[in-house]
Amino acid sequence: MIGYLEGNLLNKYEDRILLLVNHVGYEVLLPSFVMDTLAGKKTGDPVSMYIYYHQTERQPKPTLIGFNLEAEKEFFQYFISVEAIGPIKAAKALTISIREIARAIETNDVGALKQLKGIGTRTAQKVIATLKGRVEKFALIRKEEGIEQSDITLVGDFTIQVLEVLVNQLGHKNADAKILIQKALERKPSISTPEDLFDEVYRGEVGG
Repeated sequence: MIGYLEGNLLNKYEDRILLLVNHVGYEVLLPSFVMDTLAGKKTGDPVSMYIYYHQTERQPKPTLIGFNLEAEKEFFQYFISVEAIGPIKAAKALTISIREIARAIETNDVGALKQLKGIGTRTAQKVIATLKGRVEKFALIRKEEGIEQSDITLVGDFTIQVLEVLVNQLGHKNADAKILIQKALERKPSISTPEDLFDEVYRGEVGG
C-alpha cells in the first residue's frame, strides 16, 4: 500500500496531478484545498504527498488521494467514517481547509459545512453528529499565511509534547507553535499536563 510519495511534478489537471517518482508516474487525486497550495508549482518542481490509498472489489482500479500533511490524511479517514461519505465523494467535498472544517464540526456550524461540495443540510448534520468531539486537534492545523517569529524557550516535558504535536503533526513552524503554547500558559498558568495545555491552545485559537 502506498502511504507517501515524493518526486517531481509532471503535470497538473483540474483535480489531480501526475507525480514522477523514480521514473514512474503516479496520478494523484487532490482535494481542491490541497490543489490550491500547488498553484505556484511548475513542471519539474519537487512535490511530496501523504497518500490515502483506495481500492475495493467494486472499484479494483486504485485511487491515490493526496494531502500535504499527515494530519490532513488522518482527518480524511475520520471524515469518510460518516455514513454515505466515501473516499471519492470526500475528496471532492473538501473545498475549504481541514482547519475550517474541523472548527465547523466542533462549533455545530451546519452552514459552514454546507459550503463543501455535495454536502447538504442532512449530511452536514450527520458529519457533526459523527465527528463532534473527535476532531478538535485538526482545528489547530497550521494556517498558510504569515508566521510570527519567536525566541520563546519552553520549560517542562508536557510543553515539549504539545510542541511536537503542533509542529510534527499539525504543520506549524516551531516559532509559531511556541507562541500558541506561551499564550495558553499566560491565560492559564496552572496547566500541568499536555492534555490540559492542548485544550487551552485549542480554546484560545477558536475563541472558546
